[in-house]
Amino acid sequence: MVVMARLSRAERPDLVFEEEDLPYEEEIMRNQFSVKCWLRYIEFKQGAPKPRLNQLYERALKLLPCSYKLWYRYLKARRAQVKHRCVTDPAYEDVNNCHERAFVFMHKMPRLWLDYCQFLMDQGRVTHTRRTFDRALRALPITQHSRIWPLYLRFLRSHPLPETAVRGYRRFLKLSPESAEEYIEYLKSSDRLDEAAQRLATVVNDERFVSKAGKSNYQLWHELCDLISQNPDKVQSLNVDAIIRGGLTRFTDQLGKLWCSLADYYIRSGHFEKARDVYEEAIRTVMTVRDFTQVFDSYAQFEESMIAAKMETASELGREEEDDVDLELRLARFEQLISRRPLLLNSVLLRQNPHHVHEWHKRVALHQGRPREIINTYTEAVQTVDPFKATGKPHTLWVAFAKFYEDNGQLDDARVILEKATKVNFKQVDDLASVWCQCGELELRHENYDEALRLLRKATALPARRAEYFDGSEPVQNRVYKSLKVWSMLADLEESLGTFQSTKAVYDRILDLRIATPQIVINYAMFLEEHKYFEESFKVRGCHPRAYERGISLFKWPNVSDIWSTYLTKFIARYGGRKLERARDLFEQALDGCPPKYAKTLYLLYAQLEEEWGLARHAMAVYERATRAVEPAQQYDMFNIYIKRAAEIYGVTHTRGIYQKAIEVSDGRGPCRQEGLGGRPQCCKLGEIDRARAIYSFCSQICDPRTTGAFWQTWKDFEVRHGNEDTIKEMLRIRRSVQATYNTQVNFMASQMLKVSGSATGTVSDLAPGQSGMDDMKLLEQRAEQLAAEAERDQPPRAQSKILFVRSDASREELAELAQQGAVTGPGDVPAAVFGSLKED
Repeated sequence: MVVMARLSRAERPDLVFEEEDLPYEEEIMRNQFSVKCWLRYIEFKQGAPKPRLNQLYERALKLLPCSYKLWYRYLKARRAQVKHRCVTDPAYEDVNNCHERAFVFMHKMPRLWLDYCQFLMDQGRVTHTRRTFDRALRALPITQHSRIWPLYLRFLRSHPLPETAVRGYRRFLKLSPESAEEYIEYLKSSDRLDEAAQRLATVVNDERFVSKAGKSNYQLWHELCDLISQNPDKVQSLNVDAIIRGGLTRFTDQLGKLWCSLADYYIRSGHFEKARDVYEEAIRTVMTVRDFTQVFDSYAQFEESMIAAKMETASELGREEEDDVDLELRLARFEQLISRRPLLLNSVLLRQNPHHVHEWHKRVALHQGRPREIINTYTEAVQTVDPFKATGKPHTLWVAFAKFYEDNGQLDDARVILEKATKVNFKQVDDLASVWCQCGELELRHENYDEALRLLRKATALPARRAEYFDGSEPVQNRVYKSLKVWSMLADLEESLGTFQSTKAVYDRILDLRIATPQIVINYAMFLEEHKYFEESFKVRGCHPRAYERGISLFKWPNVSDIWSTYLTKFIARYGGRKLERARDLFEQALDGCPPKYAKTLYLLYAQLEEEWGLARHAMAVYERATRAVEPAQQYDMFNIYIKRAAEIYGVTHTRGIYQKAIEVSDGRGPCRQEGLGGRPQCCKLGEIDRARAIYSFCSQICDPRTTGAFWQTWKDFEVRHGNEDTIKEMLRIRRSVQATYNTQVNFMASQMLKVSGSATGTVSDLAPGQSGMDDMKLLEQRAEQLAAEAERDQPPRAQSKILFVRSDASREELAELAQQGAVTGPGDVPAAVFGSLKED
C-alpha cells in the first residue's frame, strides 16, 4: 500500500513524495546544503518519472546553484530525455533554456559549453551554434580555448559556408599559428587557392615554422610550386616567377623539379615561348645528370604535346600552307632538341668538373665533321683545364689539338700548339716529357730527322736552374731534363740517326744523372757489343771499380738481377776459361747479398763455369753452398742436381753423405720422403740392405699409411726382395704404430676427413651436406670408427700357430704368399744379399 503525503502544502502544494522517500527527505532537512545528500537522493530516484526527477534536481539547484556536479548531471539527464525526439519539439527549447540558466553560474566550465554546443549542432541551428561558440570563447580564459576550437572548426567545416569558416580559421590561427597547414588544406578543398598560396608562402618564409605533419621546408616549398604552377588562373596575388627562382637559389639539390614547375606555370598560362626559354635556361644551368634528365624529358614531352596539338587542330580545321610551315618548324625544332642531347649532357658533366680531360675529348668527338667547333672546343679546353686540378692527363688535350692540325695538313699550326704546350706548367714531369716526345714523333712522321734530334736535345739540355725530379716546388720545365722517357727516345734516335760517340755520350749522360733502369744498362752494353767494344760493355755492367758505380751500384736486389744474369752470361760466352779468376770474382760479387729467391740461377751458372773450366771440387763446393743459400722450396731440386752431378763426377759412393745431409736439412718436411726413397736404390746397388732398411724406418715416422700408400708399398716390395719373415713383421709393426700415432691426432683426422670428402677448404660440417643440425663431434666419431674398420679389414688374420720371432699379426699364409712371389722361401732359404755381400756386375 502506497501512502501519499503532502508536506508544507501552503508552500509547495505540488510536492509529492512516497513513504520510501522519507529517510532521504529527513536527511535533506537536516543537511539541505550537502551535495552528497542530494546526490544520494537523486541516485535513489533514478527510476522515478522524468518530471519528478527534474523537480528533485530543481530543488537541489535552488539551494546549491553553484554546484558543478548537480548541473552537469542535470543537464546530461535533460539532454538524454529529448535525445530521440524531433528537433522541432518544444522540449528542445526547454533544455536550451536550462543550459542558459546553468551558464549564469557555470560560465567558466568548458565541459558544459562543449556539451551545449554539441547539443546545438545536433539541432542544426547554425547561427545559434556559432554565436554560442563565440560566447564560450569570450567567457572562458584563453588557456582553455584549445578545448573549444577543435569542435568549433569541425562545426565550421561541416557546413558549406566558406566565408564563415575562413573568418573562424583566421581567428584560430592567431591562437595557434602552427596549425596553418590545416587551414591551407581547407582553403584548397574550398577552391580558395589564392589565399591558400599566400598562406603557404608565409609558412615557407617563416624559418621558425614547424610542420605538425613532419614536412620539411623543401616539401612545403614543393607544394607551393605545384599549387601556383598548376593553377595560374586562380593564383593572382603572387609573383610566381620570383617565388620559384627564389627556390632555385635555396634548394640547389632539387633544381630539376623547380625548373619544371616554372615551365609548367608558363605552359598553363599559355606563354609557350616563355616556357621554351625557361627550359633552355634550365638545361644550360643544371649541374647534375638527374636534374638534366628531368628537365630534358619534360622539355621533349612539351614539344611532343605541341606537335600533337598542332596536328589535331590542323586535322579539325583543314590544313593550310601556313599550318604546314608551322608544323615543319615544330618538327625540326624537336629533332634538333633530340640531336643536341649528347652535347647538352656533356655540358652538364663539364659544369660539374670543368677540369675533366676525358669529357673534353668526348665533346670533341661529338663535333666530328665540324672543324670550326672542334677548334673552338680544343681552344676552350686548354684554356679551362687547370693541370693541378685536372682529372686525367691534361697534356693529351694539347697533343690531340696538334694531331688535329697535323691530320688536316697544317704542320706549322701543329708545331705552334706543341711549342705552347712545352711552356705549360704541368703538375707532373711525365706530362711535359710526353709533349716533347710528341714533338719528336711529329717530326719523325714527316721525315724531319735532324729537327727531331734538335728538339729532344733541347728538351734534355740542362736548365738554368736545376731541380730534383720530384721537387714539387719547382716548375716541370726545370725538372724535365731528368725524365727517362725523353732520354730513352733520344737514345733510340741517336742509335738510329747519330754517331757512335753521340750515342755513347747520351748513355753516359743517363748514367751520370742516375736515372737509368736495368734495361737501359743492358741496352747500353748491347750497343757497345754490336760495335765490338766488348771490354767497354763489361765495364758498363760493372766490372771496373770506377764503372761499377755507374752500373751495378745504381741498383739493389732484386732490380740488379737481370743485369748480373746478362753480364755473367755474356762474360762466360766471351772469355770462357781464359779469365777464370776474374769470372770467379764476378760471381762472388754477384752472390754477395743475393736474396735466396734469385740465388739458384747464379749458383747453377757458377757451378757450370767450374765444371767446364775449373775444378770439380770447386763445383761441388758451389753446389753445397747452393743447397744452403736457396729458398726452402728449392732445396729439394737443388739437392737432386747436386746428387746427380756428384754421382757423375765422383761415383755413387760419394752421394751417401749428400743424401744424409739432405734428410737432415729436410727436417721432416715433405721432400724428406722423396729424398729417402732416392737414397734407397743407391744403398741397394752397393748391397747395403741394412742401411736402406734404416732409411725406410726413419722416413716411416712421417708417412701416414692412409695418405702415403705408395711409400709403404715401396717398402713392402723392398722387403719382399731383400728381407725375411722377421723384417716383414717388423715393417708391419711399425706401420701399425705409425697409424695409431696419427689416429690420436684429432686435427689431423679432421683434415683427412675433409680431404676424403673432397672439400679442400671446407669445415667439419661439410662432411655431411644437408645435415647442418648434426653435431660435428658426432661426425668425427663416426668417421674415426669407419677408418678404424677399414684399417682392421686391411690387416691380415691372426696366425693360429705360435710365433717364434717378434710378435706380429702376419700369418704363415701371408708369408707363404710372399714366398710364392719369389722373395721369401722360408727361414732356411735367405737371399745372399741379406748378408751384405757386394752386388755382382
